Amino acid sequence: MTPDDLVLTRQGVRFQGRLYPCTIGKTGVTHTKQEGDKATPAGIHRIVGMLYRPDRIPAPVPWAVPIGPRDLWSDDVTQPQYNSLVQTPYPHSHEALRRADPLYDLVILTDWNWPDAVPGRGSAIFIHQQRRPGYPTEGCVAFSRAHLHDIAARLTRHSRLIV
Repeated sequence: MTPDDLVLTRQGVRFQGRLYPCTIGKTGVTHTKQEGDKATPAGIHRIVGMLYRPDRIPAPVPWAVPIGPRDLWSDDVTQPQYNSLVQTPYPHSHEALRRADPLYDLVILTDWNWPDAVPGRGSAIFIHQQRRPGYPTEGCVAFSRAHLHDIAARLTRHSRLIV
């Protein structure tokens, strides 16, 4: 564990000497993650990327990738693209990354069940903006907008999410 790791505690996430309040999955933390269980998986998850809405915010780090109007995330366990970035047209189950609300204006990607996704083990665990304080996620870790942007600007390619 290093100061550059995001470490989930009962009080929030510890990162670089600060404690950030956050929300996690509706059903808490699990050691047996499954698609749709609304839980945040326990473990050490590498940070593998960052996506951002270039029409709304500047790139938080040089290695961030812009979210385009056609970008989606596949959550269809029957498809070979399960738990990966896809683009429209994509007729299978997916999440739109370019949303009307600000939830995914900035998305930090973890390596949960990626790059070799096991169907049913749960799709992406993102780090993203909260809907509102205390409102749980579907399994992701979420922060206030200000805290998310502060964390994103200081992440390194060696940072990990430790749950």
